Amino acid sequence: MRKTRIAIVGLGMAVTPHAKGLMDLSDRIEVTHAFAPSPARRADFSARFPFPMADSLESILNDPGVDAVAVFTPANTHCDIGLACARAGKHVLMEKPLDITTARAVELVQGCRAAGVTLGVVLQHRFRPAGVRAGELLASGALGRIVGCSTTIRLWRPQSYYDEAGRGSFRRDGGGVLISQGIHTLDLMLSLAGPVTDVTGFATTTAVHQMETEDMVCAGIRFANGAIGTIDATTAAFPGFHEEIMITGENGTLALRGGELLAQFHDGRVERVENDIASGGTGADPMAFPHDYHRAVMADFADAIRERRAPKVTGEDALRVHRLIDALIETGRSGAPARVR
Repeated sequence: MRKTRIAIVGLGMAVTPHAKGLMDLSDRIEVTHAFAPSPARRADFSARFPFPMADSLESILNDPGVDAVAVFTPANTHCDIGLACARAGKHVLMEKPLDITTARAVELVQGCRAAGVTLGVVLQHRFRPAGVRAGELLASGALGRIVGCSTTIRLWRPQSYYDEAGRGSFRRDGGGVLISQGIHTLDLMLSLAGPVTDVTGFATTTAVHQMETEDMVCAGIRFANGAIGTIDATTAAFPGFHEEIMITGENGTLALRGGELLAQFHDGRVERVENDIASGGTGADPMAFPHDYHRAVMADFADAIRERRAPKVTGEDALRVHRLIDALIETGRSGAPARVR
């Protein structure tokens, strides 16, 4: 089997779990280039990982042997870099979010589609065994019709985290707790419970942080299937807690907490998936987790290219969570109900 040849663009904080995953997958993926504009970052990365380095994005785009580019740069560069890769005929694996605005995210998704390249998105919570099993139970009809779904994302980031230039700003990150941290759990929620149509709530920057964007959001939500629920997200909850999704159905309840699943049914059945090793990053160190599910994202993306199928998390999937976040920010600013467009 020919290896999928992938180049890495962006060698900052987010790259480490991906690079570790790529090393594990060396039997099926070859890393052809690694690039960042900063010589210091290139030097630091090359000292830690045995991948060939590039001195420009153009050298990657002009290399006909590169099948795909994995992009781990700041969010406000994603659309431009992703479209350049697509125009060069390279498949694209994009770190979340797709970009800092939904308009730019749509441009990226449409550009990749028009170029005929695969676009995958790094939303790795979909690959946790607990979430996978919850999806299987829901698809089987075991829970019956969903009547409620509530999601809690209570994380901790110290002020030093937001003191980095651009972090927690609209210009670089596109927002705060929702688009930078909560996006993972919100994507998992949507994949399990279906799309949200309406939200009503509040968003604020608490006294805990000095930052431009929101660090706390609370909202009531209505799903397309008629279920109702809540979203409670913050990075002000010291010392940080596992995210939770609770789905209530006609026949029982599914409770996801971090990497753990507890399913309890009216007929007395109980099913558990024990907490997995890759649940973490809830506290002061956002990278305090193993790389297992980043590796799974990479493996699925490479398989999708080889098998000519969609990856597990597509650009269209990511647009759904972007639009939910837009509605949450809109209701938070206005105090009025907002539709998810």
